[in-house]
Amino acid sequence: MATTTNYGWTTPDDTALVKDGASAIRTLGTSVDTTTKNLNPETTLGDISFRSSTSNVNTRLGIGTTGQVLSVSGGVPAWATSSSGGMTLLSTTTLTGASVTVSSISQDYKHLQLVIRNFLPATDNTFLNMRINSDTATRYVNVGVSADNNSYTDTSMRLMVYQSDNAVATGLTIIDLFDYTNTTTWKMANSQSFTNNATTSTNFNWALNNAFYNQIDAISSLTFLCNSGNMTSGTALLYGVK
Repeated sequence: MATTTNYGWTTPDDTALVKDGASAIRTLGTSVDTTTKNLNPETTLGDISFRSSTSNVNTRLGIGTTGQVLSVSGGVPAWATSSSGGMTLLSTTTLTGASVTVSSISQDYKHLQLVIRNFLPATDNTFLNMRINSDTATRYVNVGVSADNNSYTDTSMRLMVYQSDNAVATGLTIIDLFDYTNTTTWKMANSQSFTNNATTSTNFNWALNNAFYNQIDAISSLTFLCNSGNMTSGTALLYGVK
């Protein structure tokens, strides 16, 4: 029997008898159906296919999960978590009480970023502070634009340079913690805060702050607290940055 050039489908020879026509058509139809399915193996919304090592056969790759990227593993396409770029939300924490701790922080990222929304202290004219790995010793220092020959005299990092109002909370603070898993260097945090003024709550305070911690341990937990009194409300969003 003759076959097609590309897919090897069986077709009648020029000398085949007319009575074999129906059988030949069924054979050809089955071959076409099989080949078409092999070329399009997707079964679910979002599936894709790729050329396998078997001639004229494609392989189905099911849809990945949110945030994954298409990469190559073992010479074939595969879904994988992005190894660079992007941010992943690790935790969402409500800021209430005397202190609250975010613990068991993943060590799978390069940097951490904190977003503090609508912080409200119970006491007027209050700062929001942060401690690393529950360390309460005088191993922190908070400085402005620059510092020379400073000593470590603080027991926490200051996230908001200016005091916050205790009645109105519409502020936003962004904190970057760089190279947080490194176990050979001291730790550094840069924060930018935009908060309600404690005297005139319709006015605002804005400031940049640099905070330093003179320990080399990887950061595994962060504790939030006020310099005086309790926290009434606020949300801390912790992101891992690739």
